[in-house]
Amino acid sequence: MGLQGDEETKMMRRKSSIFRYNSPLVQVTLIGLVCFCCPGMFNALSGMGGGGQVDPTAANNANTALYTTFAVFGILGGGIYNILGPRTTLFAGCSTYVLYAGSFLYYNHYHHQPFALTAGALLGVGAGLLWAGQGAIMTAYPPADRKGTYISLFWTIFNMGGVIGGLIPFILNYHRGATTAAASVNDATYIGFMIFMLVGTLLSLAILHPSRVIRDDSSLCTSIKYSSISVESTEILKLFLNWRMLLLSPAAWASNFVHCYQFNNVNGVLFDLRTRGLTNMCYWTAQMIGSLVIGYIIDFSFKSRRVRGLVSVGIVGLVGTGIWVGGLVNQLKYSRHDLPKRLDFKDNGSEFAGPLVLYFAYGLLDAMFQSTVYWIMGALADDSETLSRYTGFYKGVQSAGAAVAWQIDTHKVPFLAEMIANWSLTTLSYPLLAVLVVLAVEDDNQTDQERTFQGGCSFTSNTFFLI
Repeated sequence: MGLQGDEETKMMRRKSSIFRYNSPLVQVTLIGLVCFCCPGMFNALSGMGGGGQVDPTAANNANTALYTTFAVFGILGGGIYNILGPRTTLFAGCSTYVLYAGSFLYYNHYHHQPFALTAGALLGVGAGLLWAGQGAIMTAYPPADRKGTYISLFWTIFNMGGVIGGLIPFILNYHRGATTAAASVNDATYIGFMIFMLVGTLLSLAILHPSRVIRDDSSLCTSIKYSSISVESTEILKLFLNWRMLLLSPAAWASNFVHCYQFNNVNGVLFDLRTRGLTNMCYWTAQMIGSLVIGYIIDFSFKSRRVRGLVSVGIVGLVGTGIWVGGLVNQLKYSRHDLPKRLDFKDNGSEFAGPLVLYFAYGLLDAMFQSTVYWIMGALADDSETLSRYTGFYKGVQSAGAAVAWQIDTHKVPFLAEMIANWSLTTLSYPLLAVLVVLAVEDDNQTDQERTFQGGCSFTSNTFFLI
């Protein structure tokens, strides 16, 4: 009876430990909420096509500046995060999102690009800092056998920002859709985005240093409390010769390269103003569904972790091929020099359904693809220092691809050429990801747990309740 009571006490303590402030679950949830408010709203703004403007030129140029600086500071972001810690890094990063949304509010009145370009460049710096920290938290904090679940949790919360962000322009521009099919969103839309982004900036101060986050097995996420510029500079340079990162690079490049085409030349071209808010909601809802589906497969489909990784890559490859075939069929119906009439969800019901399903499918694929890539990165190491560098490198290469994509669109490259380039790049990455899983992912989960204890130390059960 005494032994049974002890077991019940341990189980109750373990359950309650999940919701303590310094648990991986709470910290991943918090970074999800931060990204819900900042990049989630940014995604909704970008997803409207042209940043909500009739002419996408200003948004394209701002995004080119954004992703150029993002490419640099994405790579540097991991080192900066390791030196400054999460609160300073994340707060500085989040604050730039507010400025970016404000620049389009300014552009709505004055149509001067320099402010938008400057805000875009500064956002690239901030986004590099934010996403390096986010990647370290999401991939390093969870236990090895539940990383897919935690990635899905983050992705669901984060993309709820895109859903709510799509609802804002849908409601505020509802009565403008049918009569002004080609129009810029109103001021209230940008102000709504800015309010959410400000909340996210303040919420970033609630994130704990990784040395204070304790898993349910009593292990620290990391025992290193600080780093130095020399150490981080050396480690970042090594990434360019790291064969794991080289195999990951095509997937990183492709992952955001597709967004310009999908946002501007599918959503922005096919749908009118108010309908783009609705389709945006569907796109980011699909992201939530896609991350949950692939997260379950990654963590629970097979006993072998390596097999789960290979199956996930295979499923994403098959689904992706089918979706891009549908994209090709859709793209053959119009071109940059033969634009279709913009569809309205109320006035063009039968014509609206097919493009909506395609845009929904693009969101589904994006989440499945990126969740799988993040899981693979998370399986390559188990400490936040290393993973902040890995995810920073990933975001840097990803942003370089995005910078090129936005500038390609600015130079009026044919829609079909953009679509084929997107399909080719994602297809190229699938076999390389499979090779990375085979060569670099440990098949025994215990290996990661042992690695965790080498860098940390054991704690009594009372530690579960410390903050």
